[in-house]
Amino acid sequence: MSAPESSAAAPRSGAPEISVRALHKSFGDNEVLRGIDLEIRQGEVVCVIGPSGSGKSTLLRCVNLLEEPSKGQVFVGGTELTDPDVDIDAVRRRIGMVFQQFNLFPHLTVTENLTLPQRRVLRRDKATAARVAAENLERVGLAEKADAYPSSLSGGQQQRVAIARALAMGPEVMLFDEPTSALDPELVGDVLAVMRRLAHEGMTMMVVTHEMTFAREVADRVVFMDGGVIVEDGTPDQVITAPQHTRTRHFLSRLLDPAMAEVEEETSDLVHGAPKPPVTQQERPPTPPGRGV
Repeated sequence: MSAPESSAAAPRSGAPEISVRALHKSFGDNEVLRGIDLEIRQGEVVCVIGPSGSGKSTLLRCVNLLEEPSKGQVFVGGTELTDPDVDIDAVRRRIGMVFQQFNLFPHLTVTENLTLPQRRVLRRDKATAARVAAENLERVGLAEKADAYPSSLSGGQQQRVAIARALAMGPEVMLFDEPTSALDPELVGDVLAVMRRLAHEGMTMMVVTHEMTFAREVADRVVFMDGGVIVEDGTPDQVITAPQHTRTRHFLSRLLDPAMAEVEEETSDLVHGAPKPPVTQQERPPTPPGRGV
């Protein structure tokens, strides 16, 4: 029997493609990451979820040293990025990153946005860069937009161009920092479809996201972060469907069903005897006759 197509399969074997060890990151007195340990194996898709301020985007940016860790180690493909002597530019060529914002050059066509980094960083000749650009535009379903300018594209199309630009560099690992958060809801699907395709092709992916359906269906593992630490790490069924920690359950209930979460909060207040609001002047009963104020 052939293996199922879904990428959410058994954990990958072999050496980790990404390894984070005892990672700390502080901004002044604010410690954002507090001893993170995480491994992602080749071909694995790991979705990182959590509330705003939990440290998930900072963790992602530390993986390619866009943020320099305060303490700890980061390895990609066996190379330590936190080694002071590392050639960080060489390592970054193996890492593709897609941000919330598309960061396309508005004065360049779609093709030129893809060929410029290839020629500047990888030193590819013009013909090779154009061929690779065309292949990756086809890969994200935008071959017909090769000569268009970013301003003529929808937000979803611009994000797919940004993904194609990252892929054109031939990365071994793709990092996604909430790639759909800046998009209108009707544009999210096309971007997620491209990411699903990459997952099925075996791309190693670390994805910071609030898209729970994507995480449930595509991820091999889901990591829930809060307060700068990893609270839960497991399969989508373990973390999303049957979370073990109260904090995870609370986050998911508010994310998946905000109305129900509010009802549960109000019910909890009643059960646990939350203090009643003060009685206003209009609500006070009248003073009985014959009594002074």
